Amino acid sequence: MKIRVNGQARDVEDGVTVKGLLAALDIKPQGIAIDINREIVPKSRFEETLIKEDDVIEIVRMTGGG
Repeated sequence: MKIRVNGQARDVEDGVTVKGLLAALDIKPQGIAIDINREIVPKSRFEETLIKEDDVIEIVRMTGGG
């Protein structure tokens, strides 16, 4: 199915979860925030939140600094 991740079109398998998407993109879940269709997904729901056709996903990495 087709989705958008950080502005780029991507194809992913049906039934993939947020956790599965992160694994496929080789992104560790520590220090990131996920927004699906302008709604934040709590880390506690990464394993159960399914990605759907045409979802728009933003993955933001938190960085420290001053």
